[in-house]
Amino acid sequence: MSGYQDGRLRARWRRATRLLVAAAAMSAGSLVLTATLTAGTANAAPAQRAALAAPTVSSVTAGGAHTCAISTDGGLWCWGSNYAGQLGDGTTTSRSAPTRVGTATWTNVDAGSGHTCAVRTGGTLWCWGSNFRGQLGDGSTTTRSAPVQVGTATTWARVDAGPQHTCAIRTDGTLWCWGFNRTTQLGVGASPYVANTPLQVGTATDWVSVSTGYGHTCGIRTGGTLWCWGSSSDGQLGLGNLAPQTAPAQVGTATGWTGVAAGYAHTCGVRSGALWCWGENGYGQLGVSGTYRTAPVQIGTATTWNRIAASSDTSCASRTDGTLWCWGKNPAGQVGDGSTTHRSAPAQVGTATSWTGGLAVTDHGCAIRTDAGLWCWGDNSGGQLGDGTTVNRSTPAQVTLPA
Repeated sequence: MSGYQDGRLRARWRRATRLLVAAAAMSAGSLVLTATLTAGTANAAPAQRAALAAPTVSSVTAGGAHTCAISTDGGLWCWGSNYAGQLGDGTTTSRSAPTRVGTATWTNVDAGSGHTCAVRTGGTLWCWGSNFRGQLGDGSTTTRSAPVQVGTATTWARVDAGPQHTCAIRTDGTLWCWGFNRTTQLGVGASPYVANTPLQVGTATDWVSVSTGYGHTCGIRTGGTLWCWGSSSDGQLGLGNLAPQTAPAQVGTATGWTGVAAGYAHTCGVRSGALWCWGENGYGQLGVSGTYRTAPVQIGTATTWNRIAASSDTSCASRTDGTLWCWGKNPAGQVGDGSTTHRSAPAQVGTATSWTGGLAVTDHGCAIRTDAGLWCWGDNSGGQLGDGTTVNRSTPAQVTLPA
Protein backbone atom coordinates (compact mmCIF):
# COMPACT_ATOMS: atom_id res chain seq x y z
CA MET A 1 0.00 0.00 0.00
CA SER A 2 1.37 3.38 -1.00
CA GLY A 3 3.03 5.68 1.48
CA TYR A 4 1.01 8.45 -0.11
CA GLN A 5 -2.27 6.79 0.93
CA ASP A 6 -4.72 9.14 2.64
CA GLY A 7 -4.91 7.52 6.09
CA ARG A 8 -8.02 9.41 7.08
CA LEU A 9 -9.91 8.08 4.08
CA ARG A 10 -8.82 4.53 4.83
CA ALA A 11 -9.80 4.85 8.49
CA ARG A 12 -13.27 6.08 7.51
CA TRP A 13 -13.64 3.22 5.03
CA ARG A 14 -12.68 0.63 7.65
CA ARG A 15 -15.04 2.11 10.23
CA ALA A 16 -17.87 1.99 7.71
CA THR A 17 -17.07 -1.63 6.90
CA ARG A 18 -17.03 -2.63 10.57
CA LEU A 19 -20.39 -0.92 11.04
CA LEU A 20 -21.89 -2.88 8.18
CA VAL A 21 -20.64 -6.17 9.60
CA ALA A 22 -21.75 -5.36 13.15
CA ALA A 23 -25.20 -4.35 11.97
CA ALA A 24 -25.87 -7.45 9.94
CA ALA A 25 -28.12 -9.26 12.40
CA MET A 26 -30.05 -11.52 10.12
CA SER A 27 -33.74 -12.29 10.01
CA ALA A 28 -34.92 -15.74 9.05
CA GLY A 29 -34.98 -16.14 5.30
CA SER A 30 -35.40 -18.80 2.73
CA LEU A 31 -34.12 -19.30 -0.78
CA VAL A 32 -35.52 -21.41 -3.55
CA LEU A 33 -32.60 -22.99 -5.38
CA THR A 34 -32.83 -23.68 -9.08
CA ALA A 35 -33.09 -27.38 -9.80
CA THR A 36 -31.99 -29.12 -12.96
CA LEU A 37 -35.07 -30.29 -14.76
CA THR A 38 -34.83 -33.75 -16.26
CA ALA A 39 -38.50 -34.10 -17.11
CA GLY A 40 -41.33 -31.92 -18.40
CA THR A 41 -42.75 -29.27 -16.13
CA ALA A 42 -45.92 -31.32 -15.65
CA ASN A 43 -43.84 -33.95 -13.83
CA ALA A 44 -41.66 -31.50 -11.91
CA ALA A 45 -41.68 -31.40 -8.14
CA PRO A 46 -43.24 -28.28 -6.53
CA ALA A 47 -39.81 -26.80 -5.70
CA GLN A 48 -38.67 -27.33 -9.29
CA ARG A 49 -41.79 -25.66 -10.67
CA ALA A 50 -41.23 -22.70 -8.34
CA ALA A 51 -37.63 -22.33 -9.51
CA LEU A 52 -38.73 -22.51 -13.13
CA ALA A 53 -41.29 -19.76 -12.55
CA ALA A 54 -38.90 -17.53 -10.59
CA PRO A 55 -38.03 -14.16 -12.17
CA THR A 56 -34.79 -13.90 -14.12
CA VAL A 57 -32.41 -10.97 -13.71
CA SER A 58 -31.43 -8.14 -16.06
CA SER A 59 -29.06 -6.14 -13.81
CA VAL A 60 -27.33 -6.41 -10.44
CA THR A 61 -25.42 -4.15 -8.04
CA ALA A 62 -23.28 -4.91 -4.99
CA GLY A 63 -23.29 -2.55 -2.00
CA GLY A 64 -21.14 -2.61 1.11
CA ALA A 65 -22.98 -5.63 2.55
CA HIS A 66 -26.16 -5.74 0.49
CA THR A 67 -27.19 -6.61 -3.04
CA CYS A 68 -29.98 -5.43 -5.34
CA ALA A 69 -31.13 -6.74 -8.70
CA ILE A 70 -33.74 -5.83 -11.28
CA SER A 71 -35.67 -8.78 -12.68
CA THR A 72 -36.46 -9.00 -16.37
CA ASP A 73 -40.04 -7.96 -15.60
CA GLY A 74 -38.81 -4.72 -13.99
CA GLY A 75 -39.21 -5.73 -10.36
CA LEU A 76 -36.58 -4.55 -7.87
CA TRP A 77 -35.22 -6.97 -5.27
CA CYS A 78 -32.74 -6.34 -2.44
CA TRP A 79 -31.16 -8.45 0.32
CA GLY A 80 -28.36 -8.41 2.88
CA SER A 81 -27.52 -5.92 5.63
CA ASN A 82 -30.26 -3.39 6.34
CA TYR A 83 -29.06 -1.37 9.34
CA ALA A 84 -29.88 1.93 7.59
CA GLY A 85 -32.86 0.76 5.56
CA GLN A 86 -30.79 0.26 2.41
CA LEU A 87 -32.98 -2.66 1.31
CA GLY A 88 -35.90 -0.26 0.86
CA ASP A 89 -38.57 -2.52 2.34
CA GLY A 90 -39.62 -0.06 5.05
CA THR A 91 -37.71 -1.83 7.82
CA THR A 92 -34.18 -2.08 9.19
CA THR A 93 -34.36 -5.87 9.31
CA SER A 94 -31.56 -7.62 7.46
CA ARG A 95 -32.53 -10.25 4.89
CA SER A 96 -30.56 -13.30 3.78
CA ALA A 97 -32.87 -13.88 0.82
CA PRO A 98 -34.21 -11.50 -1.85
CA THR A 99 -37.17 -9.30 -0.89
CA ARG A 100 -39.04 -7.13 -3.36
CA VAL A 101 -39.00 -3.33 -3.06
CA GLY A 102 -42.62 -2.28 -3.51
CA THR A 103 -44.53 -3.03 -6.70
CA ALA A 104 -43.10 -0.42 -9.07
CA THR A 105 -40.99 -1.29 -12.11
CA TRP A 106 -37.43 -0.06 -12.47
CA THR A 107 -34.80 0.39 -15.19
CA ASN A 108 -31.54 1.05 -13.30
CA VAL A 109 -30.20 0.53 -9.76
CA ASP A 110 -26.93 1.05 -7.91
CA ALA A 111 -25.94 0.37 -4.30
CA GLY A 112 -23.54 2.37 -2.15
CA SER A 113 -22.06 1.29 1.17
CA GLY A 114 -25.26 1.92 3.10
CA HIS A 115 -27.69 3.42 0.61
CA THR A 116 -29.31 2.52 -2.68
CA CYS A 117 -30.64 4.58 -5.60
CA ALA A 118 -32.69 3.51 -8.60
CA VAL A 119 -34.49 4.89 -11.65
CA ARG A 120 -38.12 3.93 -12.15
CA THR A 121 -39.86 3.30 -15.43
CA GLY A 122 -40.89 6.81 -16.39
CA GLY A 123 -37.56 8.41 -15.47
CA THR A 124 -38.04 9.37 -11.81
CA LEU A 125 -35.14 8.85 -9.40
CA TRP A 126 -35.50 7.37 -5.91
CA CYS A 127 -33.01 6.74 -3.08
CA TRP A 128 -33.12 5.15 0.38
CA GLY A 129 -30.87 4.09 3.25
CA SER A 130 -28.10 6.01 5.00
CA ASN A 131 -28.24 9.77 4.49
CA PHE A 132 -25.77 11.24 6.97
CA ARG A 133 -23.95 13.05 4.16
CA GLY A 134 -26.99 13.91 2.05
CA GLN A 135 -26.31 11.05 -0.36
CA LEU A 136 -30.02 10.40 -0.89
CA GLY A 137 -30.43 13.80 -2.54
CA ASP A 138 -33.86 14.46 -1.06
CA GLY A 139 -32.92 17.78 0.56
CA SER A 140 -32.35 16.28 4.00
CA THR A 141 -29.87 14.20 5.98
CA THR A 142 -32.60 11.89 7.27
CA THR A 143 -32.11 8.14 6.88
CA ARG A 144 -34.90 6.47 4.88
CA SER A 145 -36.02 2.84 4.99
CA ALA A 146 -38.21 3.15 1.90
CA PRO A 147 -37.62 4.88 -1.45
CA VAL A 148 -37.94 8.67 -1.45
CA GLN A 149 -38.03 10.63 -4.71
CA VAL A 150 -35.11 12.87 -5.67
CA GLY A 151 -36.66 16.08 -6.89
CA THR A 152 -39.41 16.03 -9.49
CA ALA A 153 -37.48 15.43 -12.73
CA THR A 154 -38.65 12.59 -14.96
CA THR A 155 -35.59 12.47 -17.20
CA TRP A 156 -33.13 10.42 -15.15
CA ALA A 157 -31.38 7.71 -17.17
CA ARG A 158 -28.86 6.06 -14.84
CA VAL A 159 -27.45 6.44 -11.34
CA ASP A 160 -24.25 5.39 -9.54
CA ALA A 161 -24.01 5.33 -5.72
CA GLY A 162 -20.68 5.61 -3.92
CA PRO A 163 -20.00 5.13 -0.22
CA GLN A 164 -21.18 8.64 0.69
CA HIS A 165 -21.96 10.41 -2.57
CA THR A 166 -24.13 9.72 -5.59
CA CYS A 167 -24.04 10.79 -9.24
CA ALA A 168 -26.60 10.38 -11.99
CA ILE A 169 -27.06 11.20 -15.67
CA ARG A 170 -30.21 12.59 -17.27
CA THR A 171 -31.50 11.81 -20.74
CA ASP A 172 -30.20 15.18 -21.94
CA GLY A 173 -26.63 14.06 -21.18
CA THR A 174 -26.16 16.30 -18.15
CA LEU A 175 -24.35 14.94 -15.07
CA TRP A 176 -25.46 15.61 -11.51
CA CYS A 177 -23.79 14.70 -8.17
CA TRP A 178 -24.68 15.11 -4.48
CA GLY A 179 -23.67 13.98 -1.01
CA PHE A 180 -20.25 14.19 0.65
CA ASN A 181 -17.73 16.51 -1.03
CA ARG A 182 -14.80 16.46 1.39
CA THR A 183 -12.37 15.39 -1.36
CA THR A 184 -14.18 17.36 -4.12
CA GLN A 185 -15.65 14.12 -5.47
CA LEU A 186 -18.80 15.93 -6.60
CA GLY A 187 -16.87 17.75 -9.33
CA VAL A 188 -18.41 21.15 -8.47
CA GLY A 189 -15.47 22.68 -6.63
CA ALA A 190 -14.47 22.58 -2.97
CA SER A 191 -17.84 23.89 -1.79
CA PRO A 192 -20.32 22.83 -0.56
CA TYR A 193 -18.86 20.32 1.90
CA VAL A 194 -22.14 18.41 1.78
CA ALA A 195 -24.84 18.72 -0.89
CA ASN A 196 -28.21 17.16 -0.07
CA THR A 197 -29.73 17.89 -3.48
CA PRO A 198 -28.29 17.22 -6.97
CA LEU A 199 -25.79 19.73 -8.34
CA GLN A 200 -24.94 19.86 -12.03
CA VAL A 201 -21.33 19.02 -12.88
CA GLY A 202 -20.22 21.63 -15.38
CA THR A 203 -22.32 22.37 -18.44
CA ALA A 204 -21.50 19.41 -20.68
CA THR A 205 -24.44 17.55 -22.20
CA ASP A 206 -22.60 14.50 -23.52
CA TRP A 207 -22.07 12.28 -20.47
CA VAL A 208 -22.85 8.61 -21.12
CA SER A 209 -21.63 6.88 -17.94
CA VAL A 210 -20.36 7.66 -14.43
CA SER A 211 -18.73 5.66 -11.62
CA THR A 212 -18.32 6.77 -8.00
CA GLY A 213 -15.36 5.67 -5.86
CA TYR A 214 -14.77 6.49 -2.21
CA GLY A 215 -13.26 9.93 -2.70
CA HIS A 216 -13.18 10.24 -6.49
CA THR A 217 -15.47 9.96 -9.49
CA CYS A 218 -14.93 9.13 -13.17
CA GLY A 219 -17.15 9.35 -16.22
CA ILE A 220 -17.16 8.82 -19.98
CA ARG A 221 -18.43 11.29 -22.55
CA THR A 222 -19.76 10.80 -26.06
CA GLY A 223 -16.78 10.19 -28.30
CA GLY A 224 -15.13 7.90 -25.78
CA THR A 225 -13.14 10.41 -23.71
CA LEU A 226 -12.55 9.63 -20.02
CA TRP A 227 -12.69 12.18 -17.20
CA CYS A 228 -11.93 11.88 -13.45
CA TRP A 229 -12.04 14.21 -10.42
CA GLY A 230 -11.74 14.27 -6.64
CA SER A 231 -9.02 12.67 -4.52
CA SER A 232 -5.80 11.48 -6.16
CA SER A 233 -4.07 10.18 -3.02
CA ASP A 234 -2.72 7.18 -4.98
CA GLY A 235 -3.09 8.40 -8.53
CA GLN A 236 -6.63 7.05 -8.90
CA LEU A 237 -7.52 9.91 -11.26
CA GLY A 238 -5.02 8.60 -13.82
CA LEU A 239 -3.59 12.03 -14.54
CA GLY A 240 0.05 11.16 -13.90
CA ASN A 241 0.26 12.88 -10.51
CA LEU A 242 -1.17 12.92 -6.99
CA ALA A 243 -2.91 16.28 -7.26
CA PRO A 244 -6.66 16.35 -6.49
CA GLN A 245 -9.08 17.81 -9.01
CA THR A 246 -12.12 19.92 -8.13
CA ALA A 247 -13.70 19.50 -11.57
CA PRO A 248 -13.58 16.83 -14.30
CA ALA A 249 -10.13 16.49 -15.86
CA GLN A 250 -9.50 14.42 -18.99
CA VAL A 251 -7.43 11.25 -18.58
CA GLY A 252 -4.92 11.47 -21.39
CA THR A 253 -6.09 12.27 -24.91
CA ALA A 254 -7.19 8.82 -26.04
CA THR A 255 -10.71 8.07 -27.16
CA GLY A 256 -12.34 4.66 -27.32
CA TRP A 257 -13.16 4.32 -23.62
CA THR A 258 -16.30 2.19 -23.29
CA GLY A 259 -16.34 1.39 -19.56
CA VAL A 260 -14.93 2.72 -16.29
CA ALA A 261 -15.20 1.56 -12.67
CA ALA A 262 -13.97 3.49 -9.62
CA GLY A 263 -12.89 1.50 -6.56
CA TYR A 264 -11.78 2.69 -3.14
CA ALA A 265 -8.58 4.36 -4.38
CA HIS A 266 -8.10 2.74 -7.77
CA THR A 267 -9.83 2.84 -11.12
CA CYS A 268 -10.09 0.45 -14.08
CA GLY A 269 -11.43 1.01 -17.56
CA VAL A 270 -11.88 -0.63 -20.94
CA ARG A 271 -10.55 1.15 -24.01
CA SER A 272 -10.98 -0.35 -27.47
CA GLY A 273 -11.20 -3.78 -25.87
CA ALA A 274 -7.99 -3.41 -23.82
CA LEU A 275 -8.07 -3.35 -20.01
CA TRP A 276 -6.36 -0.55 -18.07
CA CYS A 277 -6.06 0.19 -14.34
CA TRP A 278 -4.42 2.87 -12.16
CA GLY A 279 -4.22 4.09 -8.56
CA GLU A 280 -3.61 2.15 -5.34
CA ASN A 281 -2.23 -1.38 -5.70
CA GLY A 282 -1.72 -2.67 -2.16
CA TYR A 283 -3.72 -5.85 -2.87
CA GLY A 284 -2.93 -6.23 -6.57
CA GLN A 285 -6.21 -4.59 -7.55
CA LEU A 286 -4.58 -3.05 -10.61
CA GLY A 287 -3.92 -6.50 -12.06
CA VAL A 288 -0.17 -5.95 -12.13
CA SER A 289 2.59 -6.22 -9.53
CA GLY A 290 4.28 -3.25 -7.92
CA THR A 291 3.18 -0.07 -6.22
CA TYR A 292 0.56 2.52 -7.05
CA ARG A 293 0.30 3.89 -10.58
CA THR A 294 -0.64 7.47 -11.37
CA ALA A 295 -1.41 6.80 -15.04
CA PRO A 296 -3.28 3.94 -16.75
CA VAL A 297 -1.29 0.72 -17.17
CA GLN A 298 -2.49 -2.00 -19.53
CA ILE A 299 -3.38 -5.37 -18.01
CA GLY A 300 -1.98 -8.08 -20.27
CA THR A 301 -2.35 -7.86 -24.03
CA ALA A 302 -5.90 -9.10 -24.59
CA THR A 303 -8.21 -6.78 -26.52
CA THR A 304 -11.41 -8.70 -25.91
CA TRP A 305 -12.49 -7.17 -22.59
CA ASN A 306 -16.06 -5.82 -22.65
CA ARG A 307 -17.19 -5.16 -19.07
CA ILE A 308 -15.47 -3.88 -15.92
CA ALA A 309 -16.44 -3.61 -12.24
CA ALA A 310 -14.40 -2.36 -9.29
CA SER A 311 -15.07 -1.30 -5.73
CA SER A 312 -13.27 -1.47 -2.44
CA ASP A 313 -9.92 -3.09 -3.40
CA THR A 314 -11.12 -5.77 -5.83
CA SER A 315 -11.71 -5.68 -9.59
CA CYS A 316 -13.57 -7.97 -12.01
CA ALA A 317 -13.99 -7.95 -15.78
CA SER A 318 -15.51 -10.14 -18.47
CA ARG A 319 -14.35 -10.92 -21.99
CA THR A 320 -16.25 -11.25 -25.22
CA ASP A 321 -15.81 -15.03 -25.03
CA GLY A 322 -18.03 -15.04 -21.92
CA THR A 323 -15.27 -15.74 -19.40
CA LEU A 324 -15.10 -13.87 -16.09
CA TRP A 325 -11.92 -12.75 -14.33
CA CYS A 326 -11.28 -11.10 -10.94
CA TRP A 327 -8.23 -9.90 -9.00
CA GLY A 328 -7.12 -7.88 -5.97
CA LYS A 329 -8.17 -8.17 -2.33
CA ASN A 330 -9.58 -11.60 -1.49
CA PRO A 331 -9.95 -12.39 2.25
CA ALA A 332 -13.64 -13.27 1.87
CA GLY A 333 -13.31 -15.06 -1.46
CA GLN A 334 -14.50 -12.07 -3.47
CA VAL A 335 -12.13 -12.93 -6.33
CA GLY A 336 -14.27 -16.03 -6.82
CA ASP A 337 -11.48 -18.41 -7.76
CA GLY A 338 -11.99 -20.80 -4.85
CA SER A 339 -9.29 -19.25 -2.68
CA THR A 340 -8.83 -16.42 -0.20
CA THR A 341 -5.46 -15.41 -1.64
CA HIS A 342 -4.97 -11.86 -2.91
CA ARG A 343 -4.38 -11.83 -6.68
CA SER A 344 -2.20 -9.33 -8.54
CA ALA A 345 -3.24 -10.63 -11.96
CA PRO A 346 -6.67 -11.56 -13.33
CA ALA A 347 -7.76 -15.03 -12.14
CA GLN A 348 -10.51 -16.81 -14.04
CA VAL A 349 -13.73 -17.42 -12.13
CA GLY A 350 -14.48 -21.08 -12.86
CA THR A 351 -14.64 -22.31 -16.43
CA ALA A 352 -18.02 -20.99 -17.55
CA THR A 353 -18.16 -19.03 -20.81
CA SER A 354 -21.64 -17.62 -20.32
CA TRP A 355 -20.90 -14.49 -18.23
CA THR A 356 -22.40 -11.91 -20.55
CA GLY A 357 -24.84 -10.07 -18.27
CA GLY A 358 -24.38 -7.56 -15.47
CA LEU A 359 -21.34 -7.55 -13.19
CA ALA A 360 -20.71 -5.98 -9.77
CA VAL A 361 -18.07 -6.39 -7.04
CA THR A 362 -17.24 -4.94 -3.62
CA ASP A 363 -16.26 -7.34 -0.83
CA HIS A 364 -18.64 -9.69 -2.60
CA GLY A 365 -19.30 -10.16 -6.27
CA CYS A 366 -22.34 -10.94 -8.41
CA ALA A 367 -22.74 -11.54 -12.12
CA ILE A 368 -25.39 -12.62 -14.62
CA ARG A 369 -25.11 -15.41 -17.17
CA THR A 370 -26.66 -15.67 -20.62
CA ASP A 371 -29.73 -17.44 -19.25
CA ALA A 372 -30.38 -14.40 -16.99
CA GLY A 373 -29.37 -16.47 -13.96
CA LEU A 374 -27.73 -14.59 -11.08
CA TRP A 375 -24.66 -15.87 -9.23
CA CYS A 376 -22.91 -14.34 -6.18
CA TRP A 377 -19.80 -15.06 -4.10
CA GLY A 378 -17.47 -13.58 -1.46
CA ASP A 379 -18.34 -11.93 1.84
CA ASN A 380 -21.72 -12.95 3.24
CA SER A 381 -21.62 -11.36 6.71
CA GLY A 382 -24.86 -9.53 6.05
CA GLY A 383 -26.56 -12.23 4.00
CA GLN A 384 -25.71 -10.36 0.79
CA LEU A 385 -25.17 -13.57 -1.19
CA GLY A 386 -28.87 -14.28 -0.92
CA ASP A 387 -28.54 -17.97 -0.11
CA GLY A 388 -30.30 -17.88 3.25
CA THR A 389 -27.04 -18.02 5.24
CA THR A 390 -24.23 -15.73 6.40
CA VAL A 391 -21.47 -18.10 5.26
CA ASN A 392 -18.82 -16.72 2.90
CA ARG A 393 -18.34 -18.40 -0.48
CA SER A 394 -15.16 -18.32 -2.55
CA THR A 395 -16.92 -19.55 -5.72
CA PRO A 396 -20.16 -18.41 -7.36
CA ALA A 397 -23.45 -19.88 -6.13
CA GLN A 398 -26.75 -19.26 -7.90
CA VAL A 399 -29.35 -16.91 -6.40
CA THR A 400 -32.97 -17.33 -7.40
CA LEU A 401 -35.53 -14.60 -6.87
CA PRO A 402 -38.85 -15.72 -5.34
CA ALA A 403 -41.61 -16.46 -7.84
